[in-house]
Amino acid sequence: MKALDIRARMFLAALLPLALISTLLAFWALFARFDDVQSAYEQRNRLVSRQIAMASEYALFSGNQTQLQGLAASALHEADVRWVGISDRQGRILASAGSSLDAPQLPADTVQTQGFLPHRRLDWVSQPVLASDIALDEVFDGAVVQAARSLGQVVVVFSHQSVDDQKLNLALGGGVIGALSLLFGTLLAIGLSRGVLLPVARISSLVQQIGQGDFDQVHAQRARISPTDPLHDLQVSIHAMSDQLWANRDELKAQVALATQELRDKKEEAEKANLAKSRFLAAASHDLRQPTHALGLFVSRLAQLEHSAQTHALIGNVQASVQALQNLLDGLLDVSRLEAGAVQVNKRPFALTTLFDQLAPDLSDAARDKGLALRIRPTGAWVLSDATLVYRILLNLVNNAIRYTERGGVLVAVRQQRARGLLQIQVWDTGVGIAPEHQQAVFNEFFQVANAARDRTKGLGLGLSIVQRTADLLGHPVALTSCLGAGTRVSLSLPGAERPTGPAALSAVEESMLADLQGVTALVVEDDALALAALQSVLQGWGMRAVGASDTRQALQQVARGVRPDVIISDYRLPGDTDGIDTIAQLRGALKADVPACLMSGDTDVTLIALAQDAKLSLLHKPVRPAKLRSLLRRLLVK
Repeated sequence: MKALDIRARMFLAALLPLALISTLLAFWALFARFDDVQSAYEQRNRLVSRQIAMASEYALFSGNQTQLQGLAASALHEADVRWVGISDRQGRILASAGSSLDAPQLPADTVQTQGFLPHRRLDWVSQPVLASDIALDEVFDGAVVQAARSLGQVVVVFSHQSVDDQKLNLALGGGVIGALSLLFGTLLAIGLSRGVLLPVARISSLVQQIGQGDFDQVHAQRARISPTDPLHDLQVSIHAMSDQLWANRDELKAQVALATQELRDKKEEAEKANLAKSRFLAAASHDLRQPTHALGLFVSRLAQLEHSAQTHALIGNVQASVQALQNLLDGLLDVSRLEAGAVQVNKRPFALTTLFDQLAPDLSDAARDKGLALRIRPTGAWVLSDATLVYRILLNLVNNAIRYTERGGVLVAVRQQRARGLLQIQVWDTGVGIAPEHQQAVFNEFFQVANAARDRTKGLGLGLSIVQRTADLLGHPVALTSCLGAGTRVSLSLPGAERPTGPAALSAVEESMLADLQGVTALVVEDDALALAALQSVLQGWGMRAVGASDTRQALQQVARGVRPDVIISDYRLPGDTDGIDTIAQLRGALKADVPACLMSGDTDVTLIALAQDAKLSLLHKPVRPAKLRSLLRRLLVK
């Protein structure tokens, strides 16, 4: 391929100058000949019109129209003449011959004029007829003649076809000559390229065969080396090099095989170590989430009881520590689920006011603790999106705004973009602002401006990353505008939707506020004793009846004793051969009813998320926040 490429370049190097020169010469010669043909044609037209004008002088003077008509008719015998007209000094046509369609509309004039009718390809020449006492030189030179000495005017129309034909013939002849020149140049270029490049092509082929390891073909070419070859010495050297490579090839193969085996062994060791690490981290994550889950539930239940002020403050500190740990685990889980594509999107129309109504109570305490004003402007707008995911985006944005605002407040408002059919949810704050060089980096994981000490009160650096990933999943653009010392505005653009005219389906946020948990019976299947006790305590604090079981067998025994649960809460990992999904299926079969149920698990594997989705079960990852569990139970009980 390289030899062909070089040959093509040499061919073009020889051909292009010749082609350029021959083309330029052909065009120059053609245009020169075109000018000559056109000039001869125009001179002949003027000469014919002058001859007719001179022959018409006496007839015009005497008013002999018969003679004028004869002159006009005889002029048609001239080549290219299409129409002849002779008029007096007042412009009246006294005689004409030829097609009247070819006659131009001309005013009377006393000088020679000419023109062109492009739509019919006709030329016309107007020649004044002068008295004999006027010098002929003045007429031929186009001198101005006094109107009183003019007898009339002769107009002759000529066909331009003969000139066009001559130009076409010249162009065809020039094209043939140019093609022959190019053909000669091509043959010459091919000969030159072959003579120069054949030795180079042989060497290129030889080197290519060596590179491919085809030493048999290399040795076969050794006999073809000619002593008269201009590159004879170079080819001999290349063959000597190929002999050396041939001798070392087996040794190199053995070394490569040995190195490959060593790398394979190292790779297998690394994979085993990575698998062991993944298993350890999975087990550690599960084992860490179990006590954290139980601790969070116990602290939540403990906070519901009456205590002294000192004890209440201590419980608040413990609850804040547990909250920080849960925030870290939840943030890492959200990032991993978004990266794995395990988050399902369920878009439908919903009213933004339902999100705003839930946002105010969830974040008002955090704003009040910092002395900030949290304002959420009411709106009647409807959008098309996933209400749950949009709420998580807003929760992160407002939390982030409160965290980095020391005075002033936070505003949540909706702005319409009617031209694009979009709605913008905007979160404004009066915080420290973000420098331009950091405005893109704040959407990266664990990136925080001015928090090198990793103060957990300033967050974990995951909020905006989760916002960006979730918005990308939904297809909603996120824009950030900020100025140091002047606050920040983050905008989320969503497609607008029409308010349903009929009974609209309730959004997830609306459903979560409908059901009351008082008197509801829950069957809790959990093999961890602490987690089971903590969950039962929290459920009972909500006015529910919580029946516990440590495995599938005990749960079925509870049903056999007459327990009829309104909802089933099961851990995924259970003793024995069954898991939480199987347990829920067996309990529903024993109850002969499709009892609402949900799963809890300390596992974060995306496979478990897919299994839960296939079973149409909601999955809560431990540690579970009591508010999140309560919202889920309310939603399950209204379905």
